[in-house]
Amino acid sequence: MNRTLAQLVVQRTPELSSLGIDWRITGIASRRLGWIADREGLSRFLRDDGRFHSEALPPSARKSSNVREWLAAAQADVLFEATSLNIEDGQPAIDHLRAALEHGAHAITANKGPVVYGYRELRELAARQHRRFLFESTVMDGVPIFSLFRENLPLVLLQGFRGILNSTTNVILDGMESGLSFQDALKRAQEVGVAETDASHDIEGWDAAVKVAALVTVLMNEPIRIHDVEREGIGKLTAEQVREARDAGRPYKLVCSARRTPSGVQARVAPERLPMTDPLALVTGTSSIVYFETDIFPGLCITENNPGLYATAYGMLADFVRAVRN
Repeated sequence: MNRTLAQLVVQRTPELSSLGIDWRITGIASRRLGWIADREGLSRFLRDDGRFHSEALPPSARKSSNVREWLAAAQADVLFEATSLNIEDGQPAIDHLRAALEHGAHAITANKGPVVYGYRELRELAARQHRRFLFESTVMDGVPIFSLFRENLPLVLLQGFRGILNSTTNVILDGMESGLSFQDALKRAQEVGVAETDASHDIEGWDAAVKVAALVTVLMNEPIRIHDVEREGIGKLTAEQVREARDAGRPYKLVCSARRTPSGVQARVAPERLPMTDPLALVTGTSSIVYFETDIFPGLCITENNPGLYATAYGMLADFVRAVRN
């Protein structure tokens, strides 16, 4: 994802310049390269595929041992954080983002964990530092969900939402509807790059539950733990059940939902059979959908149709523009 982001930033340089935004990469960090910083800039070592010519890095490029030392060496103004999701506590992403904000940099992430486990802390720290903590790419790739409510729908009260937010399970269900077994449908999802080698977080509903918790925490202003989201994945569904449901005109979908109740927000992830009159029933492949119910707008629907590789990277780029222009 970081390579795609680097490519997109390079491609959009003329547009960024037209907005008065100049940029250079002064630090990179990965398991392969470690923590590398050069305040003079590393952008010239960026290859067309988004990788760095690490063997050609200049002597001025410093290797650091931790994120705080690295941020100081890079003199970073913005941190893009894209580590893998840790559903247990959101680490190490939370520590990275906290370090960036304390250093005085804007903090942008595509990781859902910090939103669920550290949203209020990081938001308040960002406010004290006069910096931004932004995370548009965490749900539905780069579709402007969080910024929609933050910037364009102020004072609107979100009563609840329903959606399909996990593309891996959607692709698997599509495969079973077309005659594949569960395992063969999973293999197809892995071959097309939708599913990880270990797709258990998707199949068991954890990825979807984290997204639900993030939406509830931010948009409904109700902090919720992942384990408070009622969760059932698609692992118990057989191909025969899925095909029978499709033939009956009520296909299975892994539905994410939340709603306000007198006792608090109730959140759920579970497979449901949906009538074809339901917009969620029509969402196939890697597409996503979320249907919001608010006190002003009874129904507000956002659909993302089969996003490409650049969608998530675009969300981070859009956050970058929001951060440095405000």
